Amino acid sequence: MSTETVTIDRLGAEGDGIAHGEGGPLYVPFSVPGDRVAVARVKNRGTIMSLAEASPLRRAPACRHFGPDGVNGACGGCSLQHVEDEAYRSWKRQLVVDALKSKGLQPEVAPLVAAHPGERRRVVFAARRTEKGLLLGFNQAESHHIVDIEECPVSVPAIAGRLDVIRRIGARLSPNADAFKLTVIDTLTGLDIAAEGVKASDERQRRAAVEAVLAERGIARVSINGEILVEPARPVISFGPASVSPPPGGFTQASRQAEEIMAGLVADAVGKAKKVVDLFAGSGTFALRLAAKAKVHAVEGDAASLAALDQAARKTQGLKPVTVERRDLFRRPLMTSELKAFDAIVFDPPRAGAEAQVKEMLKSGVKTIVAVSCNPLTLARDLALLTTAGYRINAVTPIDQFLWTPHVEAVAVLVKG
Repeated sequence: MSTETVTIDRLGAEGDGIAHGEGGPLYVPFSVPGDRVAVARVKNRGTIMSLAEASPLRRAPACRHFGPDGVNGACGGCSLQHVEDEAYRSWKRQLVVDALKSKGLQPEVAPLVAAHPGERRRVVFAARRTEKGLLLGFNQAESHHIVDIEECPVSVPAIAGRLDVIRRIGARLSPNADAFKLTVIDTLTGLDIAAEGVKASDERQRRAAVEAVLAERGIARVSINGEILVEPARPVISFGPASVSPPPGGFTQASRQAEEIMAGLVADAVGKAKKVVDLFAGSGTFALRLAAKAKVHAVEGDAASLAALDQAARKTQGLKPVTVERRDLFRRPLMTSELKAFDAIVFDPPRAGAEAQVKEMLKSGVKTIVAVSCNPLTLARDLALLTTAGYRINAVTPIDQFLWTPHVEAVAVLVKG
């Protein structure tokens, strides 16, 4: 390990500051372009020892758990609270621009749709039971150490203001000191709490956990490893005109505000299409909204999510017909001949993207394709494939719903010809 003073030139894709020197790029977490910092260097990683000169792009962190001076972030939930808003948003948009450029694509990329504090309705906490109670928070960067939190400015007030309640319930769910995940979603009927990675408890412990939940107000459901423990009120999330009860631990967009913007972009792109296929449909984020004006075929590999979508569609009046199909689109994508029946395709795959499915899309000739992505790199790969078949990228909109992290969403609209 050596000590040196460096000037930070730019932010890297993961949010670390990068300084360039004789030894190549040096990655320095919690730094900002323009900072002059003394760092302890190990290979190509630097740890800030002191801030010799602060950049004008540096700001005070919004949360005490990030670190009092913004150079030694403790809580791993955020990594960029120390960056001034405009610089942060410009950098996050540039992640999408650079990913597309790496595949030879240079479409117009809209300004980033910004996220704001207090919008995150789905939070995945790290938790571990101790003799003093439950540690509840996030793993410190590059470690398994859980930073116990007392505030969380990115979360909606229904979560941030009830950390003590979540902590009491979580303490009853785990029978040992092993770390586990606690996913909390703010729904219209209360908090939906899902514990994953918890060892099976005996009947006495389960009864105690149920009693702990029932003693609290505003808890819709608690589940352990996908099994419902207690459900005082069925959790409900609105997807446009439909009310959906997602399965325990099921995927939902992290921010209602970001979800509504993405759904609006998808609906505008689909336009007057009469038949739409929604691939990787989840519990109906887009399908149930699109069904207000078009016939929708929703395809999803997870049975529980698809069942939630189907049930919501059946109970919602005024929708066009919604059909569902359970299918692993990675192993068995919809074929070109099947896709030709639709006027528009919407797909929202996991981080791995949808390469196999896209190879069928590009031969389909379907006029409009809308890609929703949480990974700019796989989005760029998928869009590059589509452009080889004569699809034109009409619009790309980057969307932030994971404030102060390197994660960015994007909606891309492609038109044939």
